[in-house]
Amino acid sequence: MPVSDGTSGPAAEPHAQGHGSEPRTSGRTSDRGLSRRRLFGLAGLGTAGALASGGVGGAIGRATASTPTASAATEPVSTAAIEFTGRHQAGIVTPAQDRLQFVALDVMTDSRDALVEMLKTWTTAARRLTAGQDSGPEDTGEAAGLPPSGLTLTVGFGPTLFTTPNGDDRFGLASRRPAPLTELPPFPGDRLDLAISGGDLCVQACANDPQVAVHAVRNLVRLGAGVVRVRWSQLGFGRTSSTSTAQATPRNLLGFKDGTANLKAENSSALDQFVWVGEDAAAWLDGGTYLVTRRIRMLVENWDQMPAPDQEAIIGRTKSAGAPLGQREEFDPTDFNAVRGGQPAIPRNSHVFLSHPNNAGTAILRRGYSFVDGTDGAGQLDAGLFFIAFQRDPERGFVQVQRNLSGDALNPFVQHTSSAVFACPPGVRDADDWWGRTLFEA
Repeated sequence: MPVSDGTSGPAAEPHAQGHGSEPRTSGRTSDRGLSRRRLFGLAGLGTAGALASGGVGGAIGRATASTPTASAATEPVSTAAIEFTGRHQAGIVTPAQDRLQFVALDVMTDSRDALVEMLKTWTTAARRLTAGQDSGPEDTGEAAGLPPSGLTLTVGFGPTLFTTPNGDDRFGLASRRPAPLTELPPFPGDRLDLAISGGDLCVQACANDPQVAVHAVRNLVRLGAGVVRVRWSQLGFGRTSSTSTAQATPRNLLGFKDGTANLKAENSSALDQFVWVGEDAAAWLDGGTYLVTRRIRMLVENWDQMPAPDQEAIIGRTKSAGAPLGQREEFDPTDFNAVRGGQPAIPRNSHVFLSHPNNAGTAILRRGYSFVDGTDGAGQLDAGLFFIAFQRDPERGFVQVQRNLSGDALNPFVQHTSSAVFACPPGVRDADDWWGRTLFEA
C-alpha cells in the first residue's frame, strides 16, 4: 500500500544544482538459553536496553514486508532531494539514510517573538538545504557543489519548552503541552548523563553524505545564534533499521541484522495506529508524532567474548541469516511455540521474544544509527546505538516496550547514557507555512 501523502515517499528528481552555486557532481543456533554462569560471569556488565533487534513491529511490520534482494551494503546511495513539504515532516518514514547529525538545543531567550522568528528563518533555510542549495546569505560553504544527498531535517519540541522544571510557563505554551510530552521515567540500570539528555528543541538531520548533514545543522545553529544554544549532539553512521520495504535490513555493531520487522512506510494503517498523532489528541500536533532518543552504549568487548550460539540465544535470531531461531530465513514467521531439545527455540528472555508486539503489546517506528565516539579511560570502545523511535504516545510506545525488556538477556551488554523526548509537529504544508506554526498561532 503506498504512503498516504508525498511527504516521505520516493525521492523527488535531483535538482540541477548542488549546494551553493557550483554544478553538482554527481550459523548455528543454540538449543538452550544462555547459561547464567557465562552471562553474569563477565566483569563490567549491567543495565537495560531497547534495541528491538527484529522484534518491535513484528507481525505488524511484516504485513507489507517483502524480502530485499540486496544487502544494505550494496544498496545504491541516492543523491536526490526529498520533498520538504507535506502533512508529515520528512525524516520519519522517509527511507532511512546512511548518516545522522542529531542536535538538542536550549532556548536562551525569554522572547516568544524571537523564538518564532527563528523558527521561520529555520524553515526558509531548511527548504533551501533539502533542495540542495545553500542556507542563504553567509552560508558556511562546506557543502558547496554537493548534491542534496537525500537530506531531511526534522524538528521537535521538548517538555521544557512549555514549562521549566519549576513549573514556569516560559512562552505562554504551558496549556498547550500535550499530556504524553513528559520526561521519560527512570528505568533499572540507567546511567544517564544529564548533560547529554533532554533539550528544549531538537533537529534531526539525515543524509547519505555526512558533510551534507553536518552542514545543515551547523547553519541552523548559526541562524539561531542568540536564541538557542547547543545542549548536546550525536553523530551517527550506518542506519540500524529499515523504514521502507525496498530497503535491505542492516546490521548493528553487535553483528546482527537489526530492524527486520520494523514498521514500514508502506503500511499506512499501522503508522496511523502507532506513529501519527491524530486530531483526537492535541489539535496543534495533528499529523505529528513523538520522538524518543536513547544513547545506548554496547559493551562490545564483553559481547565479543560470547560464542555465536550464545549471542543468538540472547537476541533470538541467527547471526548469519537473521532468521528467528528455529527457522531458516530472515523473513520466516517468528514461531514462539517452536521447541528444540525440549526447550523453546526462542528463549523467553531473548530480546526478540520480549520486544515482539505480541508480547510487548505495542509497536514503534525505529530509525536509529550506530556510533563510535572514541574510547573510555579503560581503553574500551565508546560505541553502540543511538536509538531513535517515533510513536503516537511515548508511554504506550517506548516506555511500554522498555518496561517489558526488564528481564532481557541483552541487558548486561548495554548501557543507556542519554535520554530525551520531543513532540514533532506536523509537516510544513505550503510556501507560507513554518515549523511550529500550529503551536504558536493558536
